Amino acid sequence: MNDAISFILNSQTVSLDDFGPTDTLLDYLRLNRKLTGTKEGCAEGDCGACTVLVGRLIDGSLRYESVNACIRFIGSLHGTHVVTVEHLASKDGTLHPVQQAMVDYHGSQCGFCTPGFIMSLYGLWLSDEKPSRAAIEKALQGNLCRCTGYEPIVRAAEHVSSARPSALFDPLQRDRSEIVSRLWAIAQNGTITVAKGNERSIIPGSVTELAEILQQEPKATIVAGSTDVGLWVTKQMRALNPVVFINNLAELQTIAVDENTITIGAGVTYSQAFETIAARIPAFARLIDRIGGQQVRNMGTIGGNIANGSPIGDTPPALIALGATLTLRAANGPRTLSLEKYFIDYGKQDRLPGEFVEKVTIPLPKQGSHYAVYKISKRRDEDISALCAAFHLTLGEDNTVSDLRLAFGGMAGTPKRAANLEAALSGKPWTQATIDEVRDTLDEDFTPLTDWRATAAYRQLTAKNLLTRFFLETSGTPQEIKRFELQEA
Repeated sequence: MNDAISFILNSQTVSLDDFGPTDTLLDYLRLNRKLTGTKEGCAEGDCGACTVLVGRLIDGSLRYESVNACIRFIGSLHGTHVVTVEHLASKDGTLHPVQQAMVDYHGSQCGFCTPGFIMSLYGLWLSDEKPSRAAIEKALQGNLCRCTGYEPIVRAAEHVSSARPSALFDPLQRDRSEIVSRLWAIAQNGTITVAKGNERSIIPGSVTELAEILQQEPKATIVAGSTDVGLWVTKQMRALNPVVFINNLAELQTIAVDENTITIGAGVTYSQAFETIAARIPAFARLIDRIGGQQVRNMGTIGGNIANGSPIGDTPPALIALGATLTLRAANGPRTLSLEKYFIDYGKQDRLPGEFVEKVTIPLPKQGSHYAVYKISKRRDEDISALCAAFHLTLGEDNTVSDLRLAFGGMAGTPKRAANLEAALSGKPWTQATIDEVRDTLDEDFTPLTDWRATAAYRQLTAKNLLTRFFLETSGTPQEIKRFELQEA
C-alpha cells in the first residue's frame, strides 16, 4: 500500500504524505508554497479568484482544465499537473500574451480577481485558437469582477486569440511531451492511503478496489469533483474522515452511446459529457451550460449530482423526465433501478451501505417527441435553481397526449414527477384549453417550501407557467427569451 501522492506543480514534481482529507489546494499553494497569485475570494467555487489549471491524462491525451482551488482537495491531485499564474511569464519577466492583453486592454483595476481571469482565459487560449464571443463569455462564467464591467476583459480575450507567438514561448505547449512522460511515470499502481493523525485520504486504484474499500468503510465520504462536498468544509466546517477520492478512476469516466441510449460513468464531468449530450439531447446540454461556471463544470460530475440527492440538483429532473436508470455497485456486484426511485425522501436515497453510483443510462428522446428543460434562478449563470422543470411529451396522431413525463426539482424534498398532473393530461387533446383546465392539478402534486431563493407561491405559480410555456413551444410558438444584441453604429 502506498502512503503518498505525486503531482507536478508548475515545473516541479511534488510528493506529499502528510495532508488531511479536507486540506485544499488553495491553502497548500498560498500557505505551503507561497504562490500567492492564487486568491481566496468566496471559498465556495463562485468567484473564480482561486482559478488554476489542472492537467490530467484522459485516454492518453493531456487535457488542461480551469478549476477552483478553494474547493479542490489535495487528495484529488495524484497524477495531475497543477498550473498557477506564476508559471505563465518567461524567466526574464516577459508576460505571456494572455497577461499582456489584460494590460493592453485595461482588463484590471484593483487586480484581486485578475489572476483568476488570466487562468480562465489561458485555459481557453490553449484549447480554442479562435473563440467566439459566446465561447469567451462561457469560459468566464465562473469569474466575477467588481471593477471593470467585463468588457475590457472580453476585448483582451478577443485580441489574444490572434496573438500566438512561437509555441516554444508557452510553457505548456513547449513542455507538453515532457509533462506527459512525467505524468505516466507517476501513474497510480494500486490504492494510495495517506494518513495525518487519525485522518485518512484514500485513493483507490480501480473500481474493484473502491468497492472493497467501501465494504470496509461504509461511512466514508466519496468525493468526485468536490463542488458540493467542498462547501461542507469551507462553509460548514465539517470534518470528513475518511475521504475516498474517485476522480482518478478511468473506469468511471466512460461514455457509451448506442442507437437508443447514452451511458455515462459516475466520474464523468459535465465538461466531458457536454459534447456527447449536446449532439443528441440539446435541451439537456443547455441546462448543463448553466450549472455553475466553467471551473465547476470541469470538476463536477453528473454522477455526483445524482448521488448527493439534493432536491435542487439540476440534472435529476432532466434525467427523470427521460426515464433514466441508475446502476449502483458494491463488492457483491451491481444493481440497477429507475432513477426516480433512487430518491426516497429529503436526505435519504436508495443506496445501501457500501454501494456507490457507477453509471447512469439515459434513453434518447424518440423521433417526434418533445423534450424541454427549464431552470429558474436569480442569476442566469452560475446560480442554484429555485426550481427546475423537465417535460417529455409524445403526442398521438390525433394530437392527444400518448406519453408524458413531468419532473420537477425544488418543489419537494426530492426531485419528483408530477404524477397527478401527468394523469390529468393523459389521453387529453394537447390544446390551450386542456392546459388551462388541468394546470392547477399541480397543487395536488407539490407543496413547496419558502426559502431565500423563492417563496412557495412563486414556485407553484412558476411551475404552472412553465407547463404553459412548454405547451406554447410545442405548438410552434417560441417562448425562449432571446438575448438582446447591441448593434454598433
